[in-house]
Amino acid sequence: MAAHVLRLRFALLVGSLRGERRVRTLVTFAAVIAVTVVVCLAVLSLAEAPVAVARAVIVLGGAALLVGFLVGPILVGAVDQLDPRRFAVFGVDERRMPWVLTLAAFVSVPSLALLAVYISVCVVAIRLGAPWPLAVLMTIVGVTTTLLTARIGLAINALLLPERRSRELTALFALALIVIAFPVAVFFASLRWDGQVPESLAALTTTVGFTPLAAAPGFLFIVAADATASAWTSGIVAVLTVALLWLLWAWLVRRLLTTTERPVAARERTGLGWFGLLPSNAFGAIAARSLVYWLRDRRYIMNIIVVPVAGVLTVLPLIVAGVPLEIAALVPVPVMALFFGWLPHNDVAYDSTALWTHVASGIRGLPDRLGRLVPVMLVSIPVLAIAVPLTMFVIGDWRLLMPLTGVAASLLFSALGISSIVSVVAPYAVSRPGDSPFQQPQRPASRGTYGPAAAFLGAIVLSIPTIWLFGASMIEGSSYAPAAFWAGLSTGLVVLVLGAVIGGRIFERSGERLMEFVETA
Repeated sequence: MAAHVLRLRFALLVGSLRGERRVRTLVTFAAVIAVTVVVCLAVLSLAEAPVAVARAVIVLGGAALLVGFLVGPILVGAVDQLDPRRFAVFGVDERRMPWVLTLAAFVSVPSLALLAVYISVCVVAIRLGAPWPLAVLMTIVGVTTTLLTARIGLAINALLLPERRSRELTALFALALIVIAFPVAVFFASLRWDGQVPESLAALTTTVGFTPLAAAPGFLFIVAADATASAWTSGIVAVLTVALLWLLWAWLVRRLLTTTERPVAARERTGLGWFGLLPSNAFGAIAARSLVYWLRDRRYIMNIIVVPVAGVLTVLPLIVAGVPLEIAALVPVPVMALFFGWLPHNDVAYDSTALWTHVASGIRGLPDRLGRLVPVMLVSIPVLAIAVPLTMFVIGDWRLLMPLTGVAASLLFSALGISSIVSVVAPYAVSRPGDSPFQQPQRPASRGTYGPAAAFLGAIVLSIPTIWLFGASMIEGSSYAPAAFWAGLSTGLVVLVLGAVIGGRIFERSGERLMEFVETA
C-alpha cells in the first residue's frame, strides 16, 4: 500500500508537468526553486554571524514557516491530492494510513524546498558549535513537525471549509492576513540592529524558541550558545510537539475515512454571496444584508472613505500650530476609532422602507443590533490594525503600542455600543437611496439633533480613564501600558454588550414608531 501511494504521488507530481497548464506549472516550479535557492544562501550566510543573530533570524523564520504551512492551505483553498478519502475505496488499514500519507507527503515540491532550507539550518548550527548528531536529529524533528502541520491544515480545510472559495470568504481571509501580518512587518521594519540583536527582538526570540512554533530550531542555537539547561526545555517541547501533532493527524485521518464524503462542488456560483457565507440565522441574515448595503450604497461608501481621510488630516493643523510630530501622529488613530464607532448611530434611517422586513419578521432586537455592526467592524479593525503600527513606526516608541490600542478599542467599541442605542432612540432623516450623499433632507423632528452628539461625546466620556492611563504611559513610562490596554478593551466591550442589549430591547418595543419614521422621513 505504501509503495502504491508513493508511486501515485510521484505520478501526480510528474503528471502536473504534462497537462494543459504546463507552462504555468513550469513557471511556478522555477519560481519555487529560485526562492528556495535564495533562502538557502541567506541561511548559509549566517554561519559567519554571531550566534545571537543567527538564532533570532532562524527561530523567527522557522516559526513563520510553520504558521505558513498550517494556514496556507486554508487561505488558498488548496485541494489535497493525498486526501485520505481518496483511498477509502481500497480498503486501507486506518492504522497504517497516517504513516503512508506522511511518507508520501515528502514527495512534493514544497516538501523538498522545506527539506533544503532545514538542511541549510543544520549546516549553520553545526558550524556555530552544535553537535552534529543533535543537529541532524532536531532537523528531522523540525521537518517532520512542519510537514505534519501542513497535513493537519489540509485535513482541517477538507473537513470544515468548502472546496470552492467564494469571493466573500477569500476577502475575510485576506483581511485576517492583513490584520496579523502588517503590524508584524512594520515592527520588524522599525528595528535597528546596529550590529547586534535588539533587546525586544531577543526577548521575542527567546519566547518563541520555547514554544511549539520553533522549539526545534531554537534547540539548535541554544546548544550552540552552550546553554544546556535551556536547550533541554526546547528539546522536550519539540519532541512533545511532534508526538501531539502525530496523534492529531492520526485522529483526523480516521475522521476523514469514517465520515461521509463531501458532495462535489458545482461549477456555477450560487449567487448567495454574504448570505451563503454567514450563519443561517437572524444575526447572519442581518449582517449579510448590512454588508451588501455598506459595500454597494454610495452613502455608506462615502462615510467609510471620509473617516481615514479625516483622521490623517487632523495631523496637518497640529503640525502647523507647532505641535511636535511625535505628539501629532498619535491623534489620527483615536479620531478614526471614534468616527468608525460613530458611523452606525443612524443606521435605521439609512434602511428607509427596508426596515419593515425586520419588524414584520419579528426579529429579536439583539441580533438586529449586532448584525448591523458587522460591516463597521470588518472595515474599522483592519484599518486600525494598519494605523496603529504605522503610528508606532512614525514616532519610534513601541512602548505606546498597548496604550494606543487600548484607547482605540475603548473609543471604537464604546461608540458602537452607544450608537446601537441612539439609532433606535433618536433617528433623523438622511438622503434617500440613490440620492447624493451630500444632500441634506428636512428633519421632521428635533430629537435627531442630540443623537449624533450623544454617541460622539458619550464614547469620549466613557474613555476618559483609558485616555488618562495613556497619558500616564507617555509621561511615566511603560508601567501603565498594560493597565491602559486592558482598561480600554474591557470598557469598550462592556459598553458594546450593554449598548447592544439595551438597544435591542428598545428596538423590540419601538417597531411602530420606527416604521412611521422611515415612511415619513
